[in-house]
This record gives sequence, structure tokens and C-alpha cells, in this order.
Amino acid sequence: MQESRLEKLLEFLKNEPNDEFLQYALATEYLRLNNTGKALEYYEKLVTDHPGYVGTYYHLGKLYEALNRKNDAIKIYERGMEAAQKKRDNHAFAELKVVYQEATGVDDDDY
Repeated sequence: MQESRLEKLLEFLKNEPNDEFLQYALATEYLRLNNTGKALEYYEKLVTDHPGYVGTYYHLGKLYEALNRKNDAIKIYERGMEAAQKKRDNHAFAELKVVYQEATGVDDDDY
């Protein structure tokens, strides 16, 4: 059953190769299947090809953290906060700010 969901997503992507939601869904599915390499590939492609797809930054940052790539996580959270501000997505900005502060050890009281 797990493979069939992946196969369906891959088939959909063949028909819509630039669909950012399908790419995001594939990254998330690969992560769910513990294929971090493929998940990383799709998340990184998303932030390169679709920098306005704000939801990617949180998940890519968390994946970087899980892979002990804290500096990369911090950078991606920063990029995500910038993207969220450009889109005026206050909810995404707030979520990214929280994980950024956790990763850096800095909070609002430190300013």
C-alpha cells in the first residue's frame, strides 16, 4: 500500500513535472518511507525552483536538523522567514521564527 501511494505521486508528477504541491507531497512521502536522501532531493529542489512555496522551509530545516546539519537548517529557516514575509504569510513566518530561535538558541528576550 505504501508503494502504491508513492507510485501514484510519481505518475502524477510525470504529467505535471513543475507542480510544486506534487513535489512537496513526494518529498513528504519519501520522508515518511524513511528515504531521507530522496526527501532531501525533492525539498532542496523545491526551495530552488519554487522559493515561494513557503511550507517547504520548515520541513527542509527539520530534516537538516535530523541529519545534524544545524547550520544548513538555520540558513533555510532564515530564507523561509524571508519568503513568508514576502508572501505576507504570518502563520508560516511565526512557525519558522520559533524553529529558528530554537536552532540558534536566541529568543525575543535576547534582542
